Amino acid sequence: MLDYGMKVEDKKHEFPIGLPDIDAMVLSHAHLDHSGDSPSIYNKLTVPIFGTEPTKKTTMLLLEDTLKIAKNQHAEINFHRKQYKDFMKHYQSMEYHETEHFGKFDISLYDAGHISGSAITLIENPLSKDYKRIVYTGDYKMDSQLLHKGAEIVKSDVLITESTYANKDHPSRDELAKNFIEDVKAVLESKGTALVPVFAVGRSQEILALLHKNGLAESTYVDGMARAATKIALEFPDYIDNYDLLAEAVDKANFIGDMDMREEAMGQPSVILTTAGMLSGGPVLDYITRLNKDSKIFLTGYQVEGTNGRLLLDSGKIKMHNSFKSIKTPVSIYDFSAHCGKSDLYKYVRESAPNVVICVHGSEENTTGFASELKAEGFDAYAPKVGDTIKL
Repeated sequence: MLDYGMKVEDKKHEFPIGLPDIDAMVLSHAHLDHSGDSPSIYNKLTVPIFGTEPTKKTTMLLLEDTLKIAKNQHAEINFHRKQYKDFMKHYQSMEYHETEHFGKFDISLYDAGHISGSAITLIENPLSKDYKRIVYTGDYKMDSQLLHKGAEIVKSDVLITESTYANKDHPSRDELAKNFIEDVKAVLESKGTALVPVFAVGRSQEILALLHKNGLAESTYVDGMARAATKIALEFPDYIDNYDLLAEAVDKANFIGDMDMREEAMGQPSVILTTAGMLSGGPVLDYITRLNKDSKIFLTGYQVEGTNGRLLLDSGKIKMHNSFKSIKTPVSIYDFSAHCGKSDLYKYVRESAPNVVICVHGSEENTTGFASELKAEGFDAYAPKVGDTIKL
């Protein structure tokens, strides 16, 4: 089985429709939409999970938080601490380009360029006369980021690919970074606070490194889960490009440990890098209501329908304590996506050269549109709905 995640909503989460009878699982990376329901496997089965060591450590961080939120907010999850411990016990760490022999199959992992430890999976059965190379991309990015090289292209017979941005390309990364830094500096010069909500895993490290590269680390305060996620990233230098840049950024930035430091951050021109990236909870909700008139909110990624971030963009309001609060602070959105845009998705498919392409991990419009255009190019392409079976 390739990934076993959950769709994280406010309190009502969406889970996989069932657990097949599997022998093993491969975890592509730590984000909860890929990892979030994986401990529940151990309610019924005892199987190994394969993935990189950074993925294990970061998934542990996110699952610990999931357990805490479930306890404090009575959010629904399918596992408890026992299953979480079983997950850790049965996780088998692999390096990129290492091959794990499992039964009749060989499992190999390649750099996906998405976040630290994210992997593209190759599964093959070299002893079979109908030898097929099945490649699962997970989430991946072809262009280099500040801290990650682009994804490795793996040749395939069957390619299972994400389709998140199959309908659009991202803006130039260099131009985006330049505009972001100029905007942040303008807020600091006007004595305001640049509030930068970030996803703790991946985005917070990328933005922190970018701020340091432009001389802003000493004015930056890091709060929430971003602190622990950054510490984990630093444990694995082989999985980070420009490792020294991130290490120097961590050395110069201010990591918030108590309320006094939050007051210090708010009491002067500063950049506050804090979770959560879609304003769903965490310290950002405390900061957002206390910004002065010269401040600005910098959203750094896609805001999913139904989240506070999308609500803020669409209506100028956020939901706090079961009521809606108007936010007067100006908001900008910067597309620092760690996913491929449309052009690179097509490039990967063409260079991977599969016979069969299965388009997943995107809206129905994106997966079906992607599959339809690939069919027009001569690929045998599918956009399966939940519950569909494809016979290879």
